[in-house]
Amino acid sequence: MSPNQPLTNLQQELLKLYAQQVSETDLLNIRTLIGQYFAQRLTKLADHAWEQQGWTAQTMHDWLKK
Repeated sequence: MSPNQPLTNLQQELLKLYAQQVSETDLLNIRTLIGQYFAQRLTKLADHAWEQQGWTAQTMHDWLKK
């Protein structure tokens, strides 16, 4: 992101949150929640790709052998 680009909607929301003082525990929990959200999103995208391609556990096993 260049200095002249406006903040993204995510950055704007995070700035609103970080304008408030939160405990270290809350901060850690927020980071964990954000990480879990993106991990779940990535898992759904990967699952969809596997279904679209017709891949199976055997496909993964074959890939690992290569």
